[in-house]
Amino acid sequence: MTISFDSHADGIVIQDPIERRTFSLHTFDAVHPVAVDTDSFCFPVDCAVRVRTSGLRLPIPTAVYVRDASGEMLTSIEGIQHEELPSGTYTIELCPPIKLYLHVEGTVSISASFEDVTIDFDSVVDVIIGGRSLHRRPAGTVTTTTDPEDMMAAISTFGAALKTTSPERSFPTLRGHPPVVELGEELHVPDGLKPPETGITIEVPPEYGSIFPVAPLAYYLGAKLVPGNTPRIVTDEFERPLDTPLGFEKEVERILKQTFLFDCITRTEGLYPIDLYERQEVESMVDLDFETLYDTPSAKRLEAYLSVPYSLVAEFVPDWQLTTHVSPISDNVEMLPFLVNDLAVIRTPHAKEVSASSIQVPAVEQFVRGKTRSLSESAANPRSFIEPEPSDSLEEVWVGDDAPLGASKATVTAFQNRLERSAKDGDIDITVVCNDIEMSEERDLADEVYGSGRDLPFDVTVRYELTTEELRTVLESEAQFLHYIGHIDENGFKCIDGMLDAMELDSVGVEAFLLNACQSYEQGMALIEAGAIGGVVTMSDVINSGAVRIGKAMAQLLNSGFQLSAALNIARDQSIIGGQYTIVGDGTINVVQTESNVAVVLVIESNGDSFELTPVTYITNRGGIGGLVTPRLSERNRMYLASGTLPSSTLTKSELEENLRIENVPVHVNGQFTLSYSVDVESI
Repeated sequence: MTISFDSHADGIVIQDPIERRTFSLHTFDAVHPVAVDTDSFCFPVDCAVRVRTSGLRLPIPTAVYVRDASGEMLTSIEGIQHEELPSGTYTIELCPPIKLYLHVEGTVSISASFEDVTIDFDSVVDVIIGGRSLHRRPAGTVTTTTDPEDMMAAISTFGAALKTTSPERSFPTLRGHPPVVELGEELHVPDGLKPPETGITIEVPPEYGSIFPVAPLAYYLGAKLVPGNTPRIVTDEFERPLDTPLGFEKEVERILKQTFLFDCITRTEGLYPIDLYERQEVESMVDLDFETLYDTPSAKRLEAYLSVPYSLVAEFVPDWQLTTHVSPISDNVEMLPFLVNDLAVIRTPHAKEVSASSIQVPAVEQFVRGKTRSLSESAANPRSFIEPEPSDSLEEVWVGDDAPLGASKATVTAFQNRLERSAKDGDIDITVVCNDIEMSEERDLADEVYGSGRDLPFDVTVRYELTTEELRTVLESEAQFLHYIGHIDENGFKCIDGMLDAMELDSVGVEAFLLNACQSYEQGMALIEAGAIGGVVTMSDVINSGAVRIGKAMAQLLNSGFQLSAALNIARDQSIIGGQYTIVGDGTINVVQTESNVAVVLVIESNGDSFELTPVTYITNRGGIGGLVTPRLSERNRMYLASGTLPSSTLTKSELEENLRIENVPVHVNGQFTLSYSVDVESI
């Protein structure tokens, strides 16, 4: 199954059944799409149709890039803007939830606002519309032995997945998924997976603890990874030591981030010559000629980038999505392609052990104020936990045998389950199960939130007091998300006729889940092993009132398009017990599609008669680090690298009111979490 185009009353419904994305493209005239070949486009598209119309409207704001017949950029439209183009042949690139390209001949008028984009052709003309799924499959499968030098050869193939070694590799859509790695009896690299010829080599000692941390850098640079006594980057022109006083892993991390930032800046000389905030800020601080660097070979470009002290540009590096703590054992080589795909920072573990009794303290302290979701007053919890050393990334991920606190627990199985996800037409299926009638408050809140305010095909089912067989059916049925409210212990899920142990399930159809119950970690891990992709679980007993607050916030954030991990990071702050929740599996999964490559939380602080509004952006699985965002209040429609905190704006009361009514997005008002439509500006 691939991109589909279907007529509807207002135009065309476009669907990506792999990524479960839907987008409505409104046309000025009734249209009947006719399938055509894709030869009209200089960019890759999965399929294309031809329609006849005098114009189109996108019901959301989105970036628009217009190119001539040769592919040269003529203009870009972001934010509030109007462009008139004379008669000619144009390719118009659009960036809604499904990547679209228009091929048209004639005059074109484009008007963009923070509500929609209108494209007027002045008369009825043929328009070819091409669509491309953003689904990324691994470039192939490489087999390696446990020998470190064989692993180096396997990791060297990762760069073969890059769609370019130009600075445009900093765009997430131009970084392909590295090949899957499997352990076997001998090294086998399929044809077509040779590393690109960049002239860059990374030397490290042949040991897992040195090999794993450089995997993302080797991938991004398209470098060969080879054994060497001293960790260093080597080219024909220069060498750069990696074992510095800062520390090997920190130095590798800095070089990755610095190279990435300068690529994002240099690419504005290429296919996308936009007004980028980071370029405007950095250009005057460094002695680099970005126009010349754009056409410079990879090795020379890297040398120029690394001539700048990292401290000079560190503040402009976007907030990194992931830092992963990977135990240096042979089996974990199979995790590397999935971590590298997200351009994660990889570290060897440094963690402290935390006793089960210590994380029970918040529940014990609140027990006198309310009921926990435990089946007994002192549920057994013999497990001990580890707490990884924190980083400055938005999310910590643990790859190892232990159960982590403050970090997601990632497994190869979860990522393999994501790759094996099959295409599916139809609605977004969300199931809310409440197996304790006394917890109906959270059930009602969840029922109100999921699908509310979204022009998307939702199917929300609410169930309560299920039997073991009924719950088994729910877990085995295909659905995007399960929000479970009830009791769980070491024996499984409590049902009205007994206990259902997820470890006994042969398969699970639910993709993502929230198990809002006490001590749900083991059952969540069992769901992952049986087929789920990612979920939120608890590490100990949780107080009911706190669990309700966490559950409500998670529902609101997931419904707003946040990834599972980003939603939990924000929701944790809603209760003292938030630290007892964690992610198992792949936390980058989205339940609900977003209209852009970021999800946004607005932070509002009152300051007398004025208000400071600060957008905080989070990457969704539609994009990745390197994407762009234009804040609604940005001056001159300037674009920013997505991921992290954007510049603040000072607003009057009426201006704040106007901005909060544009879209119902999550907000923090003087530290309190809610949705923008619920904010009473008069009371702030």
